[in-house]
Amino acid sequence: MTETLFRKKPGMASVKDMPVLQDGPPPGGFPPVRFARRIPNKGPSAVAIFLATFGAFSWGMYQVGKGNKIRREIKEEKYAARRALVPMLQAEEDERFVQEWKKYLEEEARIMKDVPGWKVGESVYHSGKWMPPATGELRPDVW
Repeated sequence: MTETLFRKKPGMASVKDMPVLQDGPPPGGFPPVRFARRIPNKGPSAVAIFLATFGAFSWGMYQVGKGNKIRREIKEEKYAARRALVPMLQAEEDERFVQEWKKYLEEEARIMKDVPGWKVGESVYHSGKWMPPATGELRPDVW
């Protein structure tokens, strides 16, 4: 039944008798196929990106330089304050040393009073130079 409606022939004798129905291109042909890469032209150019990066870097280095100047001034102020305090601190340490040295000599005289020929305060090292004692207490046995 379908053959009569579509092919207008009453029945089918052979497959070869069938008319050829094949799809083809539309009249005028198919539109061309786009196969090339089409990268959209969006965003800033390479020069703009370079200039923006260079500007940000330059501004950052300027800020680093300003920070270094401020840090250097603060450091110099701190050192100036220390230089101003050193003579006073040294005088206090010298005063403490003299008092402790007197106590040390008194203790040495008390301990060595029975030793003949002992001179209180005389160095047992005969180098000819006076060396200040190491920092800290003169008598470690009192600690």
